[in-house]
Amino acid sequence: MRAPLVVLATLIAAPALAGDYSEGSNANSWGLTGEEKATFTATVTDAVCALTSDCPADCGAGERVMVLVRESDGMVIPATKNLQTGFQGPTWDLAPYCGQTVQVDGLMVGDDPKLGGRLYQVQMIKPDGGDWTKANGFTRPWEARNPDATGKGPWFRRDPHVRARLEDTGYLGLGQEADDVFIAEEY
Repeated sequence: MRAPLVVLATLIAAPALAGDYSEGSNANSWGLTGEEKATFTATVTDAVCALTSDCPADCGAGERVMVLVRESDGMVIPATKNLQTGFQGPTWDLAPYCGQTVQVDGLMVGDDPKLGGRLYQVQMIKPDGGDWTKANGFTRPWEARNPDATGKGPWFRRDPHVRARLEDTGYLGLGQEADDVFIAEEY
């Protein structure tokens, strides 16, 4: 399994080869480290497909990390974030376009040499012959999958998987006892 990771790192490790894709971008700046606006045409697929040729027709039905294979240079661009302000990924936004060519607009982020690459925050998607749509499609599918997670607050505070994990490990990931000590000392 190490070889595919090396291949992925190699594919995304060359920011100097990335070129300037800012012309025509209408992406909103988030003030992130190494942020650059970028719009380009790409084929939507999932990372497993891009690395191993294991390519289900639905790109893994929302269970795989999505990537964009940029048309101009064949670079595999990890799509790691959507337009929403939480920590939502773009899987639900990109999966309907699995195997299709789309134009995307968003932000290339990161310039830390230790990371060896850049990530892409998808803000807008435009299919061939279609209109631009906002990449903010996480919440509705999440609500459909979690009909009992009602109440106020952001989705992640109501998510049953997140709540179970917090119950098991605490907020610090060290257990409830460590959380109690931290809260007592800091607050």
